[in-house]
Amino acid sequence: MLLFLDIDGTLLPFGSTDPYPEYAPPPAAPGPPVAVAAPPGPATGHPLLARIDPGLGPRLASLGCALVWATTWMDDANTVVSPWLGLPPLPVVEWPDEDEPSALLHWKTRPLVDWAAGRPFVWVDDEITEADRAWVATRHPVPALLHRVEHRYGITDADFAVLREWLSTTVA
Repeated sequence: MLLFLDIDGTLLPFGSTDPYPEYAPPPAAPGPPVAVAAPPGPATGHPLLARIDPGLGPRLASLGCALVWATTWMDDANTVVSPWLGLPPLPVVEWPDEDEPSALLHWKTRPLVDWAAGRPFVWVDDEITEADRAWVATRHPVPALLHRVEHRYGITDADFAVLREWLSTTVA
């Protein structure tokens, strides 16, 4: 089962009037040091990285899905966010240039269905609409969950409960 994962608004909340918690970098893994492209955190030049809870990495990994970055962060997702979350480098969806993007569909919808290539998937994003769900339901022959996360909070315990429930009842 694929799990397409957005960053902004999904892992990295934004837009709330309340202050956000800031998290410390995750502890180094036990064992010999492993080289990474850059240490995560403000040194990477992304001032909002500390809003991402590093505990989300193990929770995402525990879902048992093949995680795939579906974000405009592109390769920066692997150099900045994956180390922060304690995840290995993940595949990254490359976004095609569309001549005429649909007025109704999110611009990621068609490329994600193409990338899934007939495989079941979960897509977690803060911009999914009913139009995206309807389009996928009529054009993707296997199970797909398009789960919208509230951007002001990012992914929550309630979102993980929805994902776990759907995954437990869906045969990959």
